[in-house]
Amino acid sequence: MRTIKEIYINGEFVAPKGTQIFDLINPTSNIKEAEVALGNEEDVQLAVEAAKEALKAFSQTSKKERIQYLKQLHDAVEARIPELVDVMVREYGGTYRFASMINTYSLDDFKAMTEVLNDFEFQQNVGKSKVNLQPVGVVGIIIPWNMSNGFICTKIASAIAAGCTVVIKPSEMSAQQTQVMAECIHAAGLPKGVVNIVNGLGNIVGAEITRNPGISKISFTGSTNVGRIIAKGAVDTMKRVTLELGGKSPNIILDDANLQEAIPMAVIAAFLNSGQACAAATRLIVPATKLEEINTLVKATVSNFKVGNPADHDTAIGPMVSKIQFEKVQDYIKIGQEEGATLLVGGMGKPQGLEAGNFTRATVFTNVKNHMRIAQEEIFGPVLSIIPYDNEEEAIEIANDTIYGLAAYISSSDTDRANRVAARIDAGRICINGLSHDSKAPFGGFKQSGIGREYGLFGLEEYLEPKAILG
Repeated sequence: MRTIKEIYINGEFVAPKGTQIFDLINPTSNIKEAEVALGNEEDVQLAVEAAKEALKAFSQTSKKERIQYLKQLHDAVEARIPELVDVMVREYGGTYRFASMINTYSLDDFKAMTEVLNDFEFQQNVGKSKVNLQPVGVVGIIIPWNMSNGFICTKIASAIAAGCTVVIKPSEMSAQQTQVMAECIHAAGLPKGVVNIVNGLGNIVGAEITRNPGISKISFTGSTNVGRIIAKGAVDTMKRVTLELGGKSPNIILDDANLQEAIPMAVIAAFLNSGQACAAATRLIVPATKLEEINTLVKATVSNFKVGNPADHDTAIGPMVSKIQFEKVQDYIKIGQEEGATLLVGGMGKPQGLEAGNFTRATVFTNVKNHMRIAQEEIFGPVLSIIPYDNEEEAIEIANDTIYGLAAYISSSDTDRANRVAARIDAGRICINGLSHDSKAPFGGFKQSGIGREYGLFGLEEYLEPKAILG
């Protein structure tokens, strides 16, 4: 059994001051396969001091130097892609398909930010004045277990491009993934103290990052509830915040859509990362006149979705990350039945032959009312709600009737029509006729899905402070 005994501070792997040990459980088997030594407040303080010291020189680096560091990070991560994919599959049950895709996107983040940085001007003329865009300072990065290393790549690409230094608190459940990424960062040869990583619990390490006056900004990805806690704590020292939070994303199927293409894509979007994704399209909003046809297509599509060993290349849905998350999904399936939604596919319990792990059935409810809890609350599992509408206006109203606004999806044979509908949807990113990603396009949420944006130019600007020089 593996024990991860070190954290990464000031360019070195060091033993943490903290003494707590956290067990790492394989969700496919529920067998303990590793453990990690967790850091504490003192470890964060040491990491912040290292980042502050490194900031003095790193904030003064040129675009050319930062571009070179981004290229070195890209190459270091690329060299470990097979291992990064494997550890995602083992540690939280991400499917091989999803893990392979995400690690490719991680490399794209470095490439895209290099291109953005190459064309970016840190001194601009505005009116009669000069405006210097300088690094915000030391950034605290707090990230969850799902797609952990992808979040690290996205955030440090922006931070380094801006000239910031960072202290990262990954999820304690992602320690094996984090270890590989820390080794990549070390191999990239960045100056000491530019990137620091402290494994630990949110209420200890995360809380210290939130209150520590040496940190100027927090970039957080996670639940809306935790985002609120961080935002409240950050305001005491007026930290800047970027919060990428929860979602309950609508997928509108317009009445002219090609259902043979749109419905299989809708199921893929709903069960993205086994449903454990903030941008998963878990509300399928469909024409009432085509509900039965769509029900038939969804049922047939889901029957071809393999739930099973995430290491198998044909698996579409892996286990929930933990027993706690499995039970949460089960509770929501029960709630959906109690609320009166029609269970179309799946239901409570584990698929046959997968009883040892945290596997849940791919579940679809139909005839869902948008006020139901299964349509309003983020479940974070493979549970899809099909919601019928009578006309386009009602479809838009249903899509926007949520506290969230992270992502949305629209299918139509008329792209002009789809774009007109998109203009009226309150979401930070909208995909038309399929799933797509752009490492230069902003990502972030409206309403309670967050504050600020990531990726590309918009992501870079989140790490910069404008300074006006008059005269």
